[in-house]
Amino acid sequence: MADGRVVKGVRFQELREVGDPVELGAAYSDAGADELVFLDVRATVDGRPALVDLVESVAERLAIPFTVGGGVRSVADGEDLLSAGADKVAVNSAALERPELVGELAAAFGSQAVVVAIDAEAGCVRSRAGTTDAGRDAVEWAREAEARGAGEILLTSIDADGTRAGYDLELTAAVAAAVDLPVIASGGAGNARHVAAALGVAQAALLASILHEDPERLASLRDELRGLGVAVRG
Repeated sequence: MADGRVVKGVRFQELREVGDPVELGAAYSDAGADELVFLDVRATVDGRPALVDLVESVAERLAIPFTVGGGVRSVADGEDLLSAGADKVAVNSAALERPELVGELAAAFGSQAVVVAIDAEAGCVRSRAGTTDAGRDAVEWAREAEARGAGEILLTSIDADGTRAGYDLELTAAVAAAVDLPVIASGGAGNARHVAAALGVAQAALLASILHEDPERLASLRDELRGLGVAVRG
């Protein structure tokens, strides 16, 4: 999300508006998504917290768990989002700047509520919506995040993001092999075979571009995955 709207681009560039987060969230919930992730990509760059009022509106419409990230810099920020109805909070740039934040959030809310989002380009971590080199290796940062108390890793390949050419399976497999946490593969989904391949190396796959313009496709995509022998819920 940016400025309260759902946006999507390619490799984090040329963001375009694709809809309302509350309406899209409700559509995905009704269509059978397992979980949703709302990431405010402008919050850190703008130096403000995530949109709590929006989270409250989303929570009223969903029947599935959802994660919110963007602008979470403290336990108080996490408390605001969870109190507004989010099930998990995601941290990225603030955790890179102060890794102790991961442990503080885990101590306050439990590891199951803490997702560390990692944006990586050529295996190297980038922060502030991909604009800054964080000076860290993605695999090593995932290991540290686990040690500090993260409950999940959301791994987005900037190289693959928005291309619809398939996930970065090499990077995803390397991170998944390095930790004992669930890893969510993100960036590059174009069809059911891409999703099936990601689920072969990670515990979950995030989809955005291929669904935002046609949320109803989620149901047929789940059927395609079953046809490929992938076990999906529902």
